[in-house]
Amino acid sequence: MTTALCPGSFDPPTNGHADVIGRVIPLFDRVVVAVIDNPSKKSMFTPDERARMLSELFGDDIEVTSFNGLLVDHVREVGADTVIKGLRTVEDYEYE
Repeated sequence: MTTALCPGSFDPPTNGHADVIGRVIPLFDRVVVAVIDNPSKKSMFTPDERARMLSELFGDDIEVTSFNGLLVDHVREVGADTVIKGLRTVEDYEYE
């Protein structure tokens, strides 16, 4: 079974997020969308609200989790084989 993990703040989920996640669903047996809970960042929505929005968008096609801390720890926790990350600009790439 292959598992993809799509991490992000999703504050709020955008059409770009939906496009990336939608493209990933048919490629993997399991897709986990992980909402990052970053207390040092001011968010419009709580992690629970963001998770609920994502669940409403994709239903049973994905699993939604939330985490704080290191991405690598959450990758291990969910047993992901692949991390999927959409990049918007050069600054996003350098940050990641």
